[in-house]
Amino acid sequence: MDILQAMHARHSVRAFTGQAIPPSSVQALQEELARSNAESGLDLRLITDEPQAFSCFLAHYGKFSNVRNYIAVIGDKTPLAEERAGYYGERAVLLAQRLGLNTCWVALSFAQGKTKKSLCIGKGKKLFCLIAIGYGATQGVQHRSKSFAQVCNVQNPPAWFRAGVEAALLAPTAINQQKFSFELVGEREVRAVQTGGFCRGLDLGIVKYHFECGAGKENFTWVKE
Repeated sequence: MDILQAMHARHSVRAFTGQAIPPSSVQALQEELARSNAESGLDLRLITDEPQAFSCFLAHYGKFSNVRNYIAVIGDKTPLAEERAGYYGERAVLLAQRLGLNTCWVALSFAQGKTKKSLCIGKGKKLFCLIAIGYGATQGVQHRSKSFAQVCNVQNPPAWFRAGVEAALLAPTAINQQKFSFELVGEREVRAVQTGGFCRGLDLGIVKYHFECGAGKENFTWVKE
């Protein structure tokens, strides 16, 4: 399964079987998170066999069940760190999909106080969210998506740009709002714009990673704001 196939196959899953993640997959995820932390300055951690984070009313209300593994997404309290958290968190999500695992981004529906305490988050750091991970009871379902024209008004776009936007439309966003748009500046520069909604920084980072994978990083550069 390549990265684009993983994007198409990935759907949010909230109910898990409880089957343990095999050591080989744990190692692959740990290595990916180590690379991401080195590149980004984030503190992404894989926590396994720990059910307490999702043993609360909020998780039950959010229809989470049997969540025993998660990635804690931690970084500085800055908008740039939040965007990086989305970007690198989604990189781990798509690796998990390629390893045969299922995931769900979780911003609120977990035991936040208990989890923050157990993670011993340092001063000046923030727990942006968790990513539930494991073997899903189902593979999830595809949600309705906006069209290319609803997130971009570029006429006759180059093939790489269209491919990037189409990949971004596969990205998970808070309550599936897809509050983003893309602009082509000149021939090779792209601007990604967050247009509202919740978890704006996280969502922007996630969709930018998807766009890069679809468009090919060699074909464009991001506009420097």
